Amino acid sequence: MTLRPLTPFEGMDIRSLIDEQAERRDGHPFLIWEPFEGEGRSWSYTEFRHAVRRFAAGLQARGVRPGERVIVHLDNCPESVIAWLGCAYAGAVPVTTNAKSAEDEIAYFASHSGAVGAITQPRFAALVAAAAPQLAWRAVTDTDNGAAPEGPSPGFEPFGAIDADPAALMERPHDPWAPYGIQYTSGTTARPKAVLWTHANALWGARQCAENEDLRADDVHLVHLPMFHTNAQAYSVLAALWAGATVVLQPRFSASRFWPVALKHGATWTSLVPFCAKALAGLPVPEGHSFRLWGNGVCEPGWDRLFGVKTIGWWGMTETIAHGTVGSVHRRDAPMSMGRPAPGYEIHVLDEDGAPVKPGEVGDLFVRGWRGVSLFLEYAGDPEATARAFREDGLFITGDRVRLGEDGYLYFADRAKDMLKVGGENVAASEIERVIAAVPGVAEAAVVAMKHPMLDEAPAAFVIPAPGHGEELSAAIAAACEKSLAAFKRPHLIRLVDSLPRSTLEKVAKAELRAILASESPNQRKA
Repeated sequence: MTLRPLTPFEGMDIRSLIDEQAERRDGHPFLIWEPFEGEGRSWSYTEFRHAVRRFAAGLQARGVRPGERVIVHLDNCPESVIAWLGCAYAGAVPVTTNAKSAEDEIAYFASHSGAVGAITQPRFAALVAAAAPQLAWRAVTDTDNGAAPEGPSPGFEPFGAIDADPAALMERPHDPWAPYGIQYTSGTTARPKAVLWTHANALWGARQCAENEDLRADDVHLVHLPMFHTNAQAYSVLAALWAGATVVLQPRFSASRFWPVALKHGATWTSLVPFCAKALAGLPVPEGHSFRLWGNGVCEPGWDRLFGVKTIGWWGMTETIAHGTVGSVHRRDAPMSMGRPAPGYEIHVLDEDGAPVKPGEVGDLFVRGWRGVSLFLEYAGDPEATARAFREDGLFITGDRVRLGEDGYLYFADRAKDMLKVGGENVAASEIERVIAAVPGVAEAAVVAMKHPMLDEAPAAFVIPAPGHGEELSAAIAAACEKSLAAFKRPHLIRLVDSLPRSTLEKVAKAELRAILASESPNQRKA
C-alpha cells in the first residue's frame, strides 16, 4: 500500500477559501474593475462569492459535471475571474488559454483538453466558433473588456445566461486532490503541454505567494498581466484572496493609465515584466504613490531608484505554481539576482555530471517538490511528457541554467534549450519550426532568439528553400505563421539561406545562428 501524507489543505478546495474569506471580509472590496472603456465596477468579498456561486450553479444546470473542462478564452475582465474561479467552484476544470492564440492553437486546446464548452468575448467569438465547432455550448461576454462589441456573435449565448440559484448546487466532498485548472505552456516540443493543477496546488500558490510577498489584508494589488498566466492567477489574484486583500484589474498593461489607476485606488503591490518597467521609465513618477513592493524576475534592479519602490525578484514556472526562488521583503537582496530557494522547495544546481556546482559556477536548475501540492500534478493527457519532466530521483527538470553566486544568491544564466522569452511569454522554437516546416518549398528551418529593444527577445527564422523556390517563400512563411501562431510567436525576421551551421551529429548549431544575429546591427537584419 502506498501511503499518501496529509496535505496542508486536507478537507479544503477553492470553495473553502472563497467561502471563508466572504465570511471574514464581507463588504471589503475584493475585485475592482478598471476598464479602458465603459463603466468600472466593484465586488465585495460577499458579492464576489455570490457571483461565483451563481456561475457555478449555472454550469451545473447545463450539465457540466465535476472534472469536465471548459475553455476560458478571455482578455482580462471581471468575467475572466468569475469564469476561472466559478468553474473551479463547480468542480469543473477551467482551461485558461492565451487570448493571443491563433485558430489552430485554440483548436488544439479544445480538442486536446476534451472541453465541453467555451467562454469568450465578442472579438474572439468567430475565431472560437471556427476553431472548436464540436463544443456543446459557447458563451460570450456582453463587451470586449468594457468596449462595445462591433457586432453580434451568432451561435453564442450571453455570459449572463450561465446563471442559476446557488441553493441548487450539489454537495460534493472538499477534495484538495481534485483537478483545479489547466494552463497550456510552451515546452521544447512542437505542441504546448497541458499543465494540470489540483485544488491543493491552487491553495498552495495562494498561501505561499501571499507569504512570500508579505501581502496583508489592507493591500491593493494592481493586476494588469494576463489572467490566463500563472503570474496573474497565483502570484496576484489567489495570493490577494488568501490575504483578504483587494485586486484592481485592468484589461492589460497601459503605461499611460498605470499611475492614474494606482493613485486612484492606493495600489500597494503589482507584478511587472521588464517590458512594463521600460515603458514606465519614460514617464514622470508621481509623488505620493502608495506602492511598497513590486515583483519581477530579478531583485532590486536599477529602476528601483527611479520609482522609489523595492522590487522582490523571483523565479517560477507554471509547473512550480508559486515562486521556486524569491527575494526578501524585509532585507536587502543581491541586485539582479533571482533570490534564494523559497520555502517548500528543494533547489539543486548541478553540473553536467550531476554534481552540485561550486559558488561562481553555472549549472542546470532542478526542483524537488510535492506533486499535486507544490508542483503540478501532471501534463494532462500526456504521461510520457510527464515522465520526461522528472529525473529518476524525482527532481523536476526546469531546463533553465543558473549561476550560484559567491554570495549564495542565484542568478539566471540561460533558459531552456530552444526556448525564447518574448515580452514575458515563453515560446518554444519548435512550435514555430513546426509551422514553417509545413510550408511547401521549405527544406529545413531553424528558429532562434534575437535581441529586441522592448520585447527582450524576438523569433528569427533561418530557412533553407527547396530547389526551385526563392524569395516568394518568405511571404508564404509569414502568411502561414499569421494563420497558425499567436502574434507574439511569429518571426520578426525570415532569412533564406543556402545552408545552416552544424554541430556534432549534424544538428543545427543554433548558438552560431544567435552569434550571427548578435554581431549584426538592426539595419543589417534583413530577410
